Amino acid sequence: METLANLESFLRSAEAGSFSEAARRLGLTPAGVSRNVAMLERNLGVRLFQRSTRKLTLTEAGERFRFAIADNLEGLQAAIAGIATDGGEPAGVLRVSMSPTFGADHILPLLPGFLARYPRIRADWQFENRQVDLVGEGLDAAIGGGFELSPGVVARALAPAHIIAVASPGYLEGKVKPSVPAGLAALDGIVMRSTRTGRVRHWTMRNAAGEEMSASLPETIVLNDPAAMCKAALFGLGATLVAVPDVLVHLESGALQRLVPHWYADAGAISLYYTSRTLLPAKTRAFVDFVTEAFRKERLAERFAGSLG
Repeated sequence: METLANLESFLRSAEAGSFSEAARRLGLTPAGVSRNVAMLERNLGVRLFQRSTRKLTLTEAGERFRFAIADNLEGLQAAIAGIATDGGEPAGVLRVSMSPTFGADHILPLLPGFLARYPRIRADWQFENRQVDLVGEGLDAAIGGGFELSPGVVARALAPAHIIAVASPGYLEGKVKPSVPAGLAALDGIVMRSTRTGRVRHWTMRNAAGEEMSASLPETIVLNDPAAMCKAALFGLGATLVAVPDVLVHLESGALQRLVPHWYADAGAISLYYTSRTLLPAKTRAFVDFVTEAFRKERLAERFAGSLG
């Protein structure tokens, strides 16, 4: 009877085309994964991979074996996860990635209650403005928007990602507030340069009636971080277009005011990303359910909706 470790090492190596990448996903050493695959080949009496210095390629027998065991292995893993969950509370290191401002303002405040409910879970959270590879980087979950869904990753929408125009009361003093997005062009602009494309972001805003209009702020100040853009607006340096969650605390305190309040740009959804529902570890399921329930109780989807004015 083959061990689960040998079968997992084979499948992950087949998916990644590399023992090193498979090792990273499994939390093993490349030598350990290679040894597990070699043992599997020896026990089966067939070569499963053609090995070269650059990559692994499945043999014909390897392709057949992969197809034969893939679903069955997932079933075994699910059964093991289910038994582990039934036998005890969620436990282990929970690795999550999220953007710095959104994470610190809206997810980190949930941590005390989460850890009080699940004391055997340890948080290892990364605050960063980038798309991550959940499987490749060994993450349990990520929170953000616009992630490409790789195989085995699902997204659960939490709230809309709406972009609105804001400025400080001090900056607006003595100025005529624009009534439509086109009027933003008369103000000093704090705009964002995409770290991915190197270009300044431009938005088209819409209102509840379905009308659309370009919102073009002058490139008075160009930054590449939403938190810095909010700070610049708080300093009275101009108007900016940012996501509602990034400025909600400042809007509610009155430190920033919303401009053209019936207009917003739709940047998609803020979602909670995690791997296959079938194989979800108890710690990840607990986190997903806790965050989803917190968003419902705090009405965050409604509060983040720029469409509500």
